Amino acid sequence: MSTILIVEDNEKNMKLARDVLQAKGYVTLEAVTGEEGVRMAIDGKPDLVLMDIQLPGINGMEAFRQLRADPGCANIPVVAFTASVTPTDRSQISAAGFDGFISKPINLKEFLDTVKRLLEGGAA
Repeated sequence: MSTILIVEDNEKNMKLARDVLQAKGYVTLEAVTGEEGVRMAIDGKPDLVLMDIQLPGINGMEAFRQLRADPGCANIPVVAFTASVTPTDRSQISAAGFDGFISKPINLKEFLDTVKRLLEGGAA
């Protein structure tokens, strides 16, 4: 079964993502800071990372750059999981090279479709 690392500092968003993913049979790992997320990804090699952008410590963009710089994590799909949905935010996230984008509050069908597609090797 696929393992998904959720990097999210909001307890409600974390609980929702975790509960939905676990209900679908995924194993979840959880981090609440960018630094913790990077460390857990390097140590745990999840199949997918859901990365909030606004995080305490280093933000999701910097955490993403660190993951891409690590040879063991460079090919793990990373999805921006964020409430930052202005056109500027989206273009910065896209330009950074994230594999996908999930906006909050989440649409359950879109959320699960994006996760499934990336775990199967498709683009978001």
